[in-house]
Amino acid sequence: MRYIITALMASTALPALAEVPGVVTDIPPVHALVSQVMGDLGSPVLLLAKGADEHDFQLRPSQAGEVADAALVVWIGPELTPWLETALKNRPEGAAALALLDAEGTEKIGYGKAEGDDHAGETAEDHAGHADEHDHGAYDPHAWLDPDNAKVWLGLIAAELARIDPDNAAIYAANAATATAGIKALDADLSARLAPMKDRAFVTFHDAYGYFTAHYGLASAGSIALGDAADPGAARLSEIRATLEAGSVACIFPEVQHDPALVVQVADGTGAVIGGALDPVGSSLEPGAGAYAALLTGIAETLVACTAP
Repeated sequence: MRYIITALMASTALPALAEVPGVVTDIPPVHALVSQVMGDLGSPVLLLAKGADEHDFQLRPSQAGEVADAALVVWIGPELTPWLETALKNRPEGAAALALLDAEGTEKIGYGKAEGDDHAGETAEDHAGHADEHDHGAYDPHAWLDPDNAKVWLGLIAAELARIDPDNAAIYAANAATATAGIKALDADLSARLAPMKDRAFVTFHDAYGYFTAHYGLASAGSIALGDAADPGAARLSEIRATLEAGSVACIFPEVQHDPALVVQVADGTGAVIGGALDPVGSSLEPGAGAYAALLTGIAETLVACTAP
């Protein structure tokens, strides 16, 4: 009897452990940032499977259920992953969602603003007339490729988690601060690695690297595909081939999610070197807290391997 009473007293004396909110993310770099903020408290769900295409994806019923039940959904926004928009509308009223591209503090650029294509120098509003060339709209959604945006997002993610789960607010804030320091160190390292190739022009398969090239001051000479909705037309291919034939482009890069045959075709006989496949969304990486650093490092190393003097 004394053991039973003691056990009952112990069970009532201890505070109930707060349940960590369930979090769902859309793409690997967002999943990595949320994972860093959550730390040991829990693991967010990643909807986009390894190797899947973020632009052309269909939720499984089980994933739709995870979205419906999540306390928080963190995503780039409908500009990148429109397939998630419908699932979000089916969530309970007031359920939390954080769209990072439109979040306060996010630096956005219009398509072509940091690229060497025909629309370079346009504002996003000016570029809206060319939205048919991009299935994302006027703004480039690949904003995670600017580490300054990632640092802003860590704070926003921590604040939103703290609002939902105030018992663990201090842990979220501390984890975000640690992750921010890590991105600052990564940024400094990549700046040093990329410095020798700032004047070495290159062409990419997809118009997805404007944030990266702008942040590190790289000399992009444009891309084969202006968007994801359709293959580039003959006029675009001729334009890129002429750019390569001019001799000012060091390398042209395919992408992991696309057949390299088109890159080979455009580059054939121009003297441009075909570099390794770039992976702007980290679809080939192992998901987890370290995927964001691995993504940026992989892009930098691939560029340097082909274009550095």
